[in-house]
Amino acid sequence: MAVNDPIADMLTRIRNSNLARHQTTLVPCTRMTRSIAQVLQSEGFIVSFDEEGEGIKRNLVISLKYKGKNRQPTIKVLKRVSRPGLRVYANRKELPKVLGGIGVAIISTSQGIMTDREARRQGVGGEVLCYVW
Repeated sequence: MAVNDPIADMLTRIRNSNLARHQTTLVPCTRMTRSIAQVLQSEGFIVSFDEEGEGIKRNLVISLKYKGKNRQPTIKVLKRVSRPGLRVYANRKELPKVLGGIGVAIISTSQGIMTDREARRQGVGGEVLCYVW
């Protein structure tokens, strides 16, 4: 099945797997989803990710992270901001702070996919892909 918005598809798969308390989830592998998974891993929202499959049928296996005895998901909210019908851009002065800096905004910049803190540090703006907290 063709997916028009692979980022929203990825976020929805992670959100649904978190709610069902699954250990891993499969996401179709693209350069964009791989970069977003790297940011999520570096920020501590997921344990790890790995690629499986060959050619066009490649998937990312994302290991989700839970905390405590009750296995509460580390990711509380995944919110898609920019979408194909309405792109949201922010220059370096207008980069959003999610929950006063507790959450993370994932930004697509000319230097690659990075968090809002990293984009602010490098002095670049870009497309605001999603919020995570």
